[in-house]
This record gives sequence, structure tokens and C-alpha cells, in this order.
Amino acid sequence: SLFPSQHLDDDTVSGSNWITENHVQHSLSQTTKTTRKPYCGYKQQTLSKREQAEQESLLAAIQWPKPPDGKISFEQSSDPAHSDFVIVKPSGPFKVGDQLEVLVRMKDFQGKPKEYGGDYLQARIHSPLLKAGATGRIVDCHNGLYKIFFTLLWPGEVKVSVSLVHPSEAIQVLLRLREERPDRVYFKSSFKSGRYSETTECNICLPGDLPVCNFTDLYTGEPWFCYKPRKLSCASRISHAKGGYQKGLLTQEESLFFQSDVNIKRPILSSGPDSVIVKPKAFTDSSSMDRAEDPTVSPSGYYYEDQWRSRAHWVHHFNKSDDIIKCLQGKVIHLFGDSTIRQWFEYLTAFVPDLVEFNLGSPKNVGPFMSVDLKHNILTLLRFRCHGPPIRFSTVFSSELRYVANELDGIVGGRNTVVAITIWSHFSTFPVEVYIRRLRNIRRSIIHLLDRSPKTLIIIRTANVQELGPEVSLFNSDWYSFQLDSVMRKMFSGIAVYFVDAWEMSLAHYLPHNLHPNEVIVKNQIDAFLSYVCPLQT
Repeated sequence: SLFPSQHLDDDTVSGSNWITENHVQHSLSQTTKTTRKPYCGYKQQTLSKREQAEQESLLAAIQWPKPPDGKISFEQSSDPAHSDFVIVKPSGPFKVGDQLEVLVRMKDFQGKPKEYGGDYLQARIHSPLLKAGATGRIVDCHNGLYKIFFTLLWPGEVKVSVSLVHPSEAIQVLLRLREERPDRVYFKSSFKSGRYSETTECNICLPGDLPVCNFTDLYTGEPWFCYKPRKLSCASRISHAKGGYQKGLLTQEESLFFQSDVNIKRPILSSGPDSVIVKPKAFTDSSSMDRAEDPTVSPSGYYYEDQWRSRAHWVHHFNKSDDIIKCLQGKVIHLFGDSTIRQWFEYLTAFVPDLVEFNLGSPKNVGPFMSVDLKHNILTLLRFRCHGPPIRFSTVFSSELRYVANELDGIVGGRNTVVAITIWSHFSTFPVEVYIRRLRNIRRSIIHLLDRSPKTLIIIRTANVQELGPEVSLFNSDWYSFQLDSVMRKMFSGIAVYFVDAWEMSLAHYLPHNLHPNEVIVKNQIDAFLSYVCPLQT
């Protein structure tokens, strides 16, 4: 059945004869003639001409190159161990500010050069002794070759690292899952009246012809459904929670494309030198070197001595809790999103003794949370609230299940109001249209908020990279995150919001990738965030 039995109470309703582990459709589908393809969650949107055009251009912008038609065996798929890279003109000479070009040559498991593109690579330059690092810009030549461009931003010996996150053959599987199996993470809700309770399955869209409760949001139109409990009314819903992850999503052949020590985030080695010597700039005008006025510049910043230096704005390092209190005094800071921005709440509350968490009786890790500085005459208020469903949190009370757009509509705003938002990880199992709709609603509310209170500061924290294995890749691959992040950056360009580039900050760092980046990375995110809140008066 859809629910692994251990997740079921006796009273769980689930579309149990909808689809089984081995993809055999059952009687339900045949009688109602439902095909898997029209995934109702986003097909039922009525979009204006402008929204339709924007959606089409966003989807076109993230189109990924496809391998040739026909079945590709594992032997013919990309093998990082056989592949290599070379530094173009490794002996330079190079000085700070120059471009470095690297050529990657992909081969299959038989050592034959690949003749098509679509592999997902990640690359960075770094100097371990200096704790310096930056990401590169990757260009797919669609013939098995990839060019990577780095901007050399500090002097010294600079090493190049390239890794294959997924072969192109695996990306095709991820694409198929995103379109055809949006149910691969499922959710549940509890309904309660007196001493009687029932649990049913929920999602953006529920298949089959069982009766459902429609929890679609009246303001944003965001869809959400639960199967109707047998005896209780829909109004008796008390909580939302993650149900679980589907198993058996891949065929035997497909699973070969997802092997931890073979082709998930594996290094590609150089066939020659893998580092270059970079000389300092002749004159020491560092300001022109690492500043770039264009906020879309690549890379957006780099680490030096473990401190993030943005190329788009000055980052001031808040190393003392007093500096943070001074900066935040009299401000109300709203943090909206998933657990990766909850890290900001946790960091600030732990690092600043004067910020005392106010016990709201909320479930651990779920929230909402609030910290207050009561020590100084001017009140400082820091709050965290998770975004609306889909959200894979343990248990969120129905009354606390709120959409970011609606919360923004309730904020007066002004120069002492700071809003920071991150929303990405919980959308990776759904078609991109679902994410576009969510961002469109949030963006509309941001524009209204800035219209009524132009001095409100709004910051978006981007997605970040994470540790990947065969399981995680099917639900939360960096490739999914990268696609969503590209959409988010495009949708929020041209409006007065500022970005904290958590993506580059997690990819450029030497620490292993983690969905919840290490504290040193979080500290750098906070420094970038606070540098927008309290820009250095120059």
C-alpha cells in the first residue's frame, strides 16, 4: 500500500489501492481511468497572460540537456573515475583578477569519451592554508566537454577541485521522478474530536476518487488536500506532519546511476597540474579588485581566512555579541521558511546572551519561536515561523500552519522591520510549477509590503548544497535545489530584495556539504545578513 504499514494507525485513510511499490496500478485507477500524468496540483491554475509567459520563460531557462534517445546502459554512463580535467595554460602567468579556464572531459565506464552533455558538475578553487575558496561557472558544450571559468580573487597557490554530482543519465531519472512521482514524499494530518482521532494522508494533490477535505488557502489559492476522515469532519483537523518517503522508485538499471562511491558527488581528477600560482595585483587597490557592482556577478563572493567577502556589498564581521545587539536594537526581525533559516534564529539566540528565547510552548524544531531583548530600553524582537505546506516537519499545529505571503500581508513594515525568507528544500519533490506559484504569491506580498512601507528591509536566503546518498538524491538532490534556486533568483531579480548567497557559501567552503551547514558557515551567512541590516556608514 501507499503507506508503509508501520506508519498507519488503524484509522488512517490512504489511497491504498492507488499504486503499489512495484508500480502496478490497481483496480482504482482502471475503474476511474486516471492516468498518472495530469498532476492536478498545478494543472488547475488559471494564469494571466503575463504569468503564463513568465512561467514558460522560467521553465525554458532551466531546461536541461537530454541524452540521446534510447536506453543507455550503466557501462555507457558517465564515470568520474575515467573522466579528467585539464587547466588551460596552467603556467599562466596569473595575477589576481584574472580568469582561469578549466576543461573537463567526461568518459564512460569503458573509458570512451562521452559525446553528449547533461552531467551535473560542481567546481571550486581553494587555498587550504589560507582558508580561501570560491565557486566556478560551468558551461556545458553538449559534446562531453565542459568548460569551467574561475575568477582568481586572492594571491598564492590556488587548487582546482571538480566533482560529478550526478551523471546525465541520473538527471533523466530525477526529471522523471519530479514529473511523475510528486507523491514520493507524503504527508498526514490528525483529526480529533473529544477522545476520538483519525489520521489521513495529505498532499498538494491526491489521486483516486476517495472523498477529500479541501484545505486550499482562500487568499493565495495554494492547494492542499487530505483524505476525508471516516467519521470526523474536515474542520476537526488539529495537525500536519510528514508521513514518509516512498520506496522502490527506481528500476534495477536506474539504481546503478545512484551509487555513493561510484557516481554521486565523486571527484574528477586532473590529468596534469591541478593548481596554479597567482601573483598579487601590481597596485594594491583591493577595492576595485573584489568589488563588482552587478549583484548577479559570478562568483558573488569568496572565502578568505574563513571569512566570506561578498563582491556585491561590504560584509562587516560581527564577532562580538554587543555588535549584533547594537545593530538589531529596536528592530523586529521576521525569519520565514524552513530549518535552514531556523539556523539563523538558533545562532543569534545562542550567540547573543541578551536575546532571550520566549517560551511559546511550540514543538521543538518546528516553532513558531520568538526571542526578545528585554535588557535594553529599546525592544528587539526576533521571530521564526515555518512556511506553509508542503513542509516535512514532524508536527505542526493546524493553527500555526500559515503561508509566508499571508504573514507578509499582516506586517506593517517600516525602517525597523527586517524580513528574511528562505523557501526551497521542501519543494524539490514537486513539479517546478508548484514552486513558481508559491514564489509568485510571496513576491506579490513583498511588492505590496514595499509599496506601503518602502523602508522595510527584505532579504532572501538562497538554497544550499547538501550531503547526498542514493536515497536523499531522489528527494532532495542538489540538482533539484539548483533548479529551484535558479528560478527563485530570476523571479526576485529587479525588485528591492537582497540576497544572502548561501549556495556559494556552502559550495565554496572546505567543510563537507550538509543540509544544515556548519556553524562557521552560518556565522558568515549572519554576517552577510547583518551587513544589509546595518551597512557600514562609509
